Amino acid sequence: MKRLLLLLALSTPFLANAQPASHISWTSAMLNLVKKGNAEKGQQLAESCKSCHGDQGQGVKAETQDGDTIPAVPALAGQLATYTFKQLRDYANGDRSNDTMIGIAKNLSEQDAADVAAWFGSLPRTIGTGAAPVQTRASKMVELGDGKRILPPCFTCHGSNGQGEKMDIPALAGQQADYFANTLLAYKKTERHNDIYSRMRLIAQQLSEEEIKELAVYYQQLK
Repeated sequence: MKRLLLLLALSTPFLANAQPASHISWTSAMLNLVKKGNAEKGQQLAESCKSCHGDQGQGVKAETQDGDTIPAVPALAGQLATYTFKQLRDYANGDRSNDTMIGIAKNLSEQDAADVAAWFGSLPRTIGTGAAPVQTRASKMVELGDGKRILPPCFTCHGSNGQGEKMDIPALAGQQADYFANTLLAYKKTERHNDIYSRMRLIAQQLSEEEIKELAVYYQQLK
């Protein structure tokens, strides 16, 4: 965490010009709203989500059909409810871009978003292959970071097993590798900017595209 704070301190000029990350404020009332989300109501609201995110929130790999590539869709099963809630509200507020998701999120109230988040959070997390990660560079990045680039180890925020942490830090274990890689690339190019304090933008900009792909495979394999 100290390395992350140092990285943020060194990047003050970037932060000063960064776009607003999110309109979500984690007050006690907001946290309580998410905590009391009704998973049963969320299940009903999430019926339409199945066509993209899978019947159990497992996500979908990128596919190619008729020469067109269909983007990967993230796994939501077992995701932290606070993180899913934040993403839905960020879509609704225009802090995160995706035409389909913006249209859906704008039709959800804060309570609806809390209920949907509770439902996906109640599902069994997507199970990775459990295979030993073969990318030693990715393993090193997760466990040790890179002091020369002032990059903190991934586990300091996302947990030793990719389980995520409270509020806005997502679980990564078992996530679709294509989606993971696309997300980091979007942060790297600042196309996505709803990360609090620009944390992921600052980190992703230090990573090569090859490193991003290796990290994506690493986390997809985790159980």
